[in-house]
Amino acid sequence: MITFEKFQLNNGLKVIVHQDKTTPLVAFNIVYNVGAKDENPEKTGFAHLFEHLMFGGSINIPSYDEPLERVGGSNNAFTNNDITNYYETLPKDNLETAFWLESDRMLSLAFTDKSLEVQRQVVIEEFKQNYLNQPYGDMSLLFRPLAYKTHPYQWSTIGKEISHIENATMDDVKSFFYSHYAPNNAILSVVGDVTVDEVKALAEKYFGPIDKRTLKTRTYAQEPQQTEYRKLVVHRDVPADALQMAFHMGGKNDIDYHATDLLSDVFSNGKSSRMYRALVQEQQLFSELDVYISGSHDPGLLMVNGKLMPNVSIDQAEEAVWQQFEELLLNGLKPNELQKVKNKIESTLVFSDMSILNKAMNLGLFELLGDANNINKEVEMYKSVSEKAFMDNAKKILRKENCSVLHYLKNETHG
Repeated sequence: MITFEKFQLNNGLKVIVHQDKTTPLVAFNIVYNVGAKDENPEKTGFAHLFEHLMFGGSINIPSYDEPLERVGGSNNAFTNNDITNYYETLPKDNLETAFWLESDRMLSLAFTDKSLEVQRQVVIEEFKQNYLNQPYGDMSLLFRPLAYKTHPYQWSTIGKEISHIENATMDDVKSFFYSHYAPNNAILSVVGDVTVDEVKALAEKYFGPIDKRTLKTRTYAQEPQQTEYRKLVVHRDVPADALQMAFHMGGKNDIDYHATDLLSDVFSNGKSSRMYRALVQEQQLFSELDVYISGSHDPGLLMVNGKLMPNVSIDQAEEAVWQQFEELLLNGLKPNELQKVKNKIESTLVFSDMSILNKAMNLGLFELLGDANNINKEVEMYKSVSEKAFMDNAKKILRKENCSVLHYLKNETHG
C-alpha cells in the first residue's frame, strides 16, 4: 500500500507526496499532459523536440545539468504519444535544487535561436540514425498509419517526417510551449523522506508565482472500429524478414485493459509462453518473437513482432501466429496458465514499487488518468480477471478484420 497526500496550488499545479523513510534520496517527477497526439498533423515531432529544448537552458538558468550534478543529482526525460515526463533523483538535502530548476523551465525556456538550432539538429540526427539508417528503424513510421486512420496515434513521437522539424519556427515553438507547458497541465510527484509541509512550502515558493495558462482545447478524432484485414508489404536492406501484426484494444482506463495485457503475456512472457515455445523453440520459424501491448491512454494496440529464421516464408510465419491464436480461442487456457502470468505481473509490479522513481512516476501517471490511488489497485485489477473475461476479451480482439499486418522483407541482394 503506497500512502500519499495530494494538494493543488492556486495556479492548478497538482502535487502528490509519498513519504519513504528508507532512502536518503528523493525522486522528483513532473508529468505534462502533452504528447505526440497533441501535435498539428502538419507539424509533428514537436512534443519530442520540446523534451530536448527543455534541457537547452531556461529563462534564468543557462545550463540545466550543471547545478544538478553539483549536488549529486541526475535527471532525464521521455516523451510518448500521450505524455512528456521529466524526472530527477537527488539527495534529500538538495531537494530545493530540483524545485528551482523545474519551476524555471516551466516559467519559460530561454527561447534562443541557438538553442532551437542545436536541438533541431540533435532531433534530425536522431531521426536519421534511429529511424531511417538503422535496420528495421522505419517499422513504426510505416505501421502506425496502417493501424490508425483517424486518431493522432497515426504518427510516432519522432514525427512523421524530418521536414516538420526542419521547418519549425520560433513562433511555432513558443506557441506549443505556452499552450501545453503550464502548471494547470502538469502533475508533480515527490517521493522520499519528505513531509507534505516541506513539499508544500517549496512548491508555493517556486511554482506558486507561475501564472495559470490558457490551454489549447483538445479533442481527439476517435478511431472507428476496424472492419477489414489490412496488409502492407515493403522491401528493405535488412538481414532477415520481419513480421509485425497489431490488433485494436482498449485504452489504459478500459475495463478489458488488464485482460489484454495478460493475453499478451500468455503468448510471450518468458520461455514457457505459448509462442516462444511453439514458434521459436519447437518449429524454429522465428529467431525472436514478442507479443506486447502499446499501453496507450486512448485505445491502443496488441502487437506481435518477430524476426524470421532463414528459409521461412513470411506467409508461413504469419499463418503459424494465427494458428496459435486459434488454438487458444478453440481450446481455451491450460490449467494454471492464467494464474502463472498473473503471478509474474504481480511480482513485477511489487518489485517496481520498491523504486522511489517508479513510485513517483506511477503516482503522477495514475493521477493523470483519473486517480493516483489506482496505483494501489493495479495488482488487484490483474488478479480479478476471470478465465471467462479473459477468453471473452481474446475472442473480441483476435479477429482477422481487427488486424493490421506489416510484411517487412529483406531485399534479395542483402547478404
